[in-house]
Amino acid sequence: MNNNNTGSSSNTNHSRDIDEQDQKAMTNKRYLPLLIINYACLFLGSVSSSLLSKYYFNHKGSSRWVSTWVQSAGFPLLVIPIFLPYYLFNCTQRKPFTHFTPKILVLSVFIGVMLGINNLLFSWGNSYLPVSTSSLLLSSQLVFTLILSVIIVKQKITFTNLNCVILLTLGSALLAFESSHDKPQGLTRTKYFIGFISTIGAGLLFALYLPIMEMVYKKVYCYTMVMEMQLVMEIAATVLATTGMAVDGGFTEMKRESKEVFDKGERVYWVALISNVVTWQLCFMGTAGMVFLTCSITGGICMTALLAMNVLGGVLVYGDNFGGVKVVSTLMVGWGFCSYVYGMYVRNKKMKHSSDELLDHQKLINNNGAPPSMEMVQIEPGAPPSQHLEV
Repeated sequence: MNNNNTGSSSNTNHSRDIDEQDQKAMTNKRYLPLLIINYACLFLGSVSSSLLSKYYFNHKGSSRWVSTWVQSAGFPLLVIPIFLPYYLFNCTQRKPFTHFTPKILVLSVFIGVMLGINNLLFSWGNSYLPVSTSSLLLSSQLVFTLILSVIIVKQKITFTNLNCVILLTLGSALLAFESSHDKPQGLTRTKYFIGFISTIGAGLLFALYLPIMEMVYKKVYCYTMVMEMQLVMEIAATVLATTGMAVDGGFTEMKRESKEVFDKGERVYWVALISNVVTWQLCFMGTAGMVFLTCSITGGICMTALLAMNVLGGVLVYGDNFGGVKVVSTLMVGWGFCSYVYGMYVRNKKMKHSSDELLDHQKLINNNGAPPSMEMVQIEPGAPPSQHLEV
């Protein structure tokens, strides 16, 4: 009796483990809600963080280390998706940080340092460039993501992929050639190009981050573990930013800016920084979730799709110039994105058609009464009759 109960309990726990580990399968009941929540976080975080970062610089904030620090300093917020599902909602059987191996820890720290450098480059670029220009330049991350995905996760190159790469590259090149017409007042040509190069570098590092995370996530089947890895990454990035701030006097500069420099007042200064801390965490959490639930290319596509919203936000909120070259660049970026989405649609349609044909063929065989394939039947000599029917 006890053995039966033990076996039943073991089977139940095994079923729970399978349910916990299958969260990135489309058939899992949690897949679609997780996908919607993560894209909503990515949408809100990407647009808001970009505008708030520019708001800081537009109102006489000048510390790039402060702008870098706020991008990762909100890591304590990740405690919510890590601990609450187990301790408060009881919707998971896995304890936080279960099976979190030393190898995963080292990988997370390494990627976190890389993410911290990416944050610094983004801050340099954002301090010099208008939001719309910065967003359009960051569209190059899809190009880099595609190329690095071919190298790291063996993504296949198709005509639509190549078309997207060419269009996005040309769109970014147009901005470089005509950059002198879009410099903010009082900014030298040299500093403008420093911002341009920094933004391109940020796009390259973030594009490297996406396929690396896809490769790591192939062995991760639990969304909570993704958030645990993200927590370690953000801590590593925060340590890097905090060190830079301490060496460069960033904390002292933060106090001085809030009281003497920021032209909207001390209260607005801290509200802007805290809001930026929250929105950056939403952005990174959504990005990690999208890569885990789909793939690095899809994550890059989602980011690219949101760049148009960032450009529009810069034009509407800050009155960024949006004529001439930017119009052409935006059209090229949009054309490249649409061609990629259409290519994905055609490929998925072909796969569905092939799957339907295979299913129809199988139904036809079953309706004709064809016997099951002998390769599917295992018969052991001397086995009981019930085992002779095991398939």
